[in-house]
Amino acid sequence: MTERTARFRDVLAIGEFRVLWLAQVQSRIGDQFARVALALLVFDRTDSAAITALVYAMTLLPPLITAPLLAGLADRYSRRTVMAATELFRAAVSALMIIPAIPLPVLAVLVLIVTCPQPLFSAARTATTPRVLPGPLFPVGQGVMSSSDGIAQILGFTLGGALVAATGNPHLALAVNTVTFALSALLLRLGLRPHLPDAGTTGRSATRGGFALAGIRYVTADRRLLGLASLTWLFGCFVVPEALAAPYAAQIGAGQAAVGWLMAADVAGSAVGMILLARLGPTPRRRLTVPLAAATGVPLVATLASPSLPVTVALWTISGLFGSYMVLAQVAFTERVPDGMRARAIGFAAAGLQTAQGLGMAAAGLLAEVLTPATAIAASGAIGSVAAVAVGLHARIGRAPDGPAPSDPAADLAAASAGRATIIEERE
Repeated sequence: MTERTARFRDVLAIGEFRVLWLAQVQSRIGDQFARVALALLVFDRTDSAAITALVYAMTLLPPLITAPLLAGLADRYSRRTVMAATELFRAAVSALMIIPAIPLPVLAVLVLIVTCPQPLFSAARTATTPRVLPGPLFPVGQGVMSSSDGIAQILGFTLGGALVAATGNPHLALAVNTVTFALSALLLRLGLRPHLPDAGTTGRSATRGGFALAGIRYVTADRRLLGLASLTWLFGCFVVPEALAAPYAAQIGAGQAAVGWLMAADVAGSAVGMILLARLGPTPRRRLTVPLAAATGVPLVATLASPSLPVTVALWTISGLFGSYMVLAQVAFTERVPDGMRARAIGFAAAGLQTAQGLGMAAAGLLAEVLTPATAIAASGAIGSVAAVAVGLHARIGRAPDGPAPSDPAADLAAASAGRATIIEERE
């Protein structure tokens, strides 16, 4: 039976989705204010592309450790409470970063701390979205969320860069980020139901270690799920321009205000692409995922020639347009995982994405220090495109669905002894 495609107004008519959407948009604007501020603050103090990229990468690396430990909380407790508490914690830590005289090493430690709970919030929010938007509403809602997230990043990057350039005070941009964390917590607490996870699919009979690691086992046991996760992880190659925007702008002779435009370019393209892809049916979504992923790195390769600012912005915008494959991969991944396992599986995938971004940025920063920022960006794009083709072929992502995803062995064993199933399988 053909699934009816939902409309944008169908998802926007749902109050809880609007709360999730508004909380995410304003918080994302604050995040980009902070990233621009950090990039300019560190580059101004050190004049080093490697250190700038490393500190930027530190906003992405901690989830490698924290995701397996924290994401499972969103499969045990109210997801509303998990999200609101996480935002309040990050607001408190972010407030410490506002102090003007704070030493760079202390700032780096605070960057690590404020990033650690990110997988928990991301897992809880993404696991809640299919509850709020069931059936055909979910892909469209995810497209709306992702495209508006991109628009929020554009506003954050450009306005953040302009604010720092006009005031010469990066700490003011960090203050904006603190306020958005607090506002996000308030919106979520007042506008959402508790959204307790499905008790029938949480695998509560498993041991603590088994429960925390069940998401990793669940994803790695299924080639299709692992392939979809791997495609999202490859975005770590395609996001490198954001980390190297400041040194690249210096290389081509652009000013500080250009940094925000460069950071926003790929995000602008991605926002447009996600809007275009949001209402595609299941078959076109499946078939386009790998080709778009492979095409994302191609415009970045052209950066090797160190073109002018307008040409670079155009190239990075096209790369972002192709980079909208991310929403296709994320929708397919989320739909394939049952509710009670969803936060842990998403937490693992999100941790891999952030870690890949962090490692990609750090490696590119080192390469830029030895060669040039333009060379590092081009090399990252080429590696990502080639790897996307390899992953697509291995995981057979473009082919028709091959049946349900596997259940978690530990949870199945516990369910057998309890006399009930703990994992509900879903077809792609």
